[in-house]
Amino acid sequence: AGQQVMTYKYKMYRNKKDSRHLDHLIEYHCEVYNYCIALHRRYYRMYHKHLTANKLKVHLTKVRKRASSEHWRAIGSQSIQDVAERIDRSYKAFFEAKKERRGGRHSIPHFCKRKKYTSFTLKQAGYKLHDGNHITIFGRDYKYVAHRPYEGIIKTVTIKRDNCGDYWLCIVCAKPASDIVPRKGNAIGYDFGLKDFLTGSDGNRIESPRFFEANASALRIAQRELSRKKIGSGNRQRAKMNAARRHRYVKNCRNDWFFKLAGAIAEEYPDVCVEDLNIKAMQKLWGRKVSDYAFSEFVGILNAQLGKTGGRLHKVDRFFPSSKTCSHCGHVLKELPLSVREWECPSCHTTLDRDVNAAINILVEGMKSA
Repeated sequence: AGQQVMTYKYKMYRNKKDSRHLDHLIEYHCEVYNYCIALHRRYYRMYHKHLTANKLKVHLTKVRKRASSEHWRAIGSQSIQDVAERIDRSYKAFFEAKKERRGGRHSIPHFCKRKKYTSFTLKQAGYKLHDGNHITIFGRDYKYVAHRPYEGIIKTVTIKRDNCGDYWLCIVCAKPASDIVPRKGNAIGYDFGLKDFLTGSDGNRIESPRFFEANASALRIAQRELSRKKIGSGNRQRAKMNAARRHRYVKNCRNDWFFKLAGAIAEEYPDVCVEDLNIKAMQKLWGRKVSDYAFSEFVGILNAQLGKTGGRLHKVDRFFPSSKTCSHCGHVLKELPLSVREWECPSCHTTLDRDVNAAINILVEGMKSA
């Protein structure tokens, strides 16, 4: 059996002194980041080559020993090396996307403002975890909410700051993977729609609470209050935090509902079939409603829950005509407008519900590759 990598996320206790100290640490790492970006660009102008991570690490080690880099020595050598590795991964992703000519936004790493730089990572050194809920980072003790114990060998420790000004401790651990026996049982297909969140091949319909729409009034008020505040003032900073907390509440509610729904589906069905939809194109057509459903995020959570219970997720190609194909005789219509919710097959004269028929076809097509 291989290894299983898990990330445990804990919220850190917040006080003014600890927050100020963590802010300084993140700012120091941002300074290193911007220094590396400038060095990359200068190296390319001079030699027309990409600066490798190893060369950059050697140079940063020399810079760190200088007398003028006293605050760099306060953040540790491994966290500085991680900054170089971050930039190297970003450049490799850019060149790979350019080589494969993939769509989407792919650009070289840019300079980052201190307020927008949000995290730093420690590997073997620079931290010490104590029994209970204490951690020492660069010689200073911090407390975090230990709501569950972490298991396995610690690989990395990351301190992350969110938009609300809260700090999170992310511990990545590796442990032996448990043997999961594949299950056998009933399979189900789900069709994603705009009217109902999911329509099952068994006829069951699942409606989404649409958390963003339910909290739209409070979000609108928070954004209006933010826009009225003077730029750079303390009131604007407080209004910004309030708006960020509103958005985080919506996100947490949606994730909670996703995990509960995915867990229930994974426990009941070992094989689940869904469509591999082009969500970006759907967002351009139907806008905020598709974003509120967050179907791609739900599919990722469902796939993880199925992996824990020995189930499998089968994805059907997005160009498969699931709605236009008759689930009884296989006849395919040439056109089927989205406004038509029920239609009669011209071949077998069966009256079909659009969403249920699509879910049945997704189930049949998905199980072909099982």
